[in-house]
Amino acid sequence: MSILIRKYKLPSGLVQEERIDDPERIERYMKIFDREDLKKIQAGQRVVIEKDEWQLIDAN
Repeated sequence: MSILIRKYKLPSGLVQEERIDDPERIERYMKIFDREDLKKIQAGQRVVIEKDEWQLIDAN
């Protein structure tokens, strides 16, 4: 089972972290990445899109 982690900064300056473990939501989010970023995130690397940081980890 994989977990998609999204870190983003709120307007107040606080950093928020969202952990997404629903396979259907992960599949929908994967559509926002271009080919290069998709390869990186599938390899477990961090990807930054605009101000959001994304990382896919294997929770096994």
